[in-house]
Amino acid sequence: MMGRKLISLIAGAVGACALGAALVTAGALAQTYPARPINIIVAFPPGGNTDIMARALQNEIARALGQTVVIINKAGAAGTLGLIELSRAAPDGYTLALTPNNPLTAQPHVQNLPYAIDSFRYVCLTYFAPYVLIAGPQAPFKTFDEFIGFARAKRENLVYGHSGLASQPHLGMLAVLKAIGAEGLGVPFTGAGPMAPALLSGTVMAITETPAVAAASNLPLIAALSQTRIPALPAVRTMQELGYPATSFTAGGLIAPAGTPAAALSTLERGCAEATARDEYKTIAARLNVEARYLPGAAFRKLFEADSIENAASISAAGLAASR
Repeated sequence: MMGRKLISLIAGAVGACALGAALVTAGALAQTYPARPINIIVAFPPGGNTDIMARALQNEIARALGQTVVIINKAGAAGTLGLIELSRAAPDGYTLALTPNNPLTAQPHVQNLPYAIDSFRYVCLTYFAPYVLIAGPQAPFKTFDEFIGFARAKRENLVYGHSGLASQPHLGMLAVLKAIGAEGLGVPFTGAGPMAPALLSGTVMAITETPAVAAASNLPLIAALSQTRIPALPAVRTMQELGYPATSFTAGGLIAPAGTPAAALSTLERGCAEATARDEYKTIAARLNVEARYLPGAAFRKLFEADSIENAASISAAGLAASR
C-alpha cells in the first residue's frame, strides 16, 4: 500500500513539473517573442503589388513588434514556390509569408502541391481589392448590357485576356461568364502589364483586374465584381445590382507554418492589427487602389476557405483540375 502511494505521489510530482515547465515555456515565449528578426517570404518578384504591400507592412509591423522584419522574395510557379518553402520552415514564428489568395485558394486545385489551404496557420488579412470588369476602347460593346449581348451571340465571340490559367483574372472572367450564361475565348499573358496594351490595341476585348490596372491605362469599367459598390468608384454598378451575381477579388495576408506556437501567433496578430491601422500603411494601399483591410486569423481563414470552395468548382467546370 505504501509503495503504491509513493508511486502515485511521484507521478503527480512529475506531472506537475511537466505542466509547470510547459507553462514557463509558453510564458517565456509570450514575454520574449520576437527575440530576433522575422523573415516574411513574398512569393512574387520585387516591384509588384504583393511585394509593395508586403514592404508597406514590413515597416509598420516592425515598429509594432519592436523587431527587424526582413522581406525575402521567392517567386515562381504562380506563387507556389514561396509557400512550399514556408511549409518546410521551422514553426517558430520567425518565418512567415505574405501571400494573396490565389496560391492558396486556386493553385492547390490546379497543381499537385505539397501543401493545401489547411497546411498553414492564418495570422491576419492585411489588404483587399475587388475585381472589376474592364472593356477595351476598341471593344464592340460600351455598356454591360451590350457586353452580355455580344458574349451570348456566339460561342467564344468574346475574346478576353488573363494572366494564366486559374490566375485571379482568369477566375474572375470565368465567374462573369458563368453568371451571364456565356463562353469566351481566353488569351493568356504573363501578367497585368502585357494585358493592358493588348486591351488598348484591341487584341483582347475585356479583362477582369483590380481598379489599379484600369486607372493606370484610363480604361472604361463596366461592372464591379464586389458585394457592394467600391467606394473609390461609386458610379460603377456591381454584378449583383445588374442582376448577375458574381464576385472575385485579390486579397493578401500573413500566414505561418503549421505548428507555430499560439503565443507567437497572438503577438503577430496584435502587431498586424496595429500596423494596418496606421496612416502610412493606408496611404500606400490607397495609391494602389487597394483597401487596407484587417481581419484576425480566424476570420481571415474563413474568407480564404470560402474562396477555395468557389475556385474548386470553377476550376473543375473549366476542366483545369489536377488529376489526383
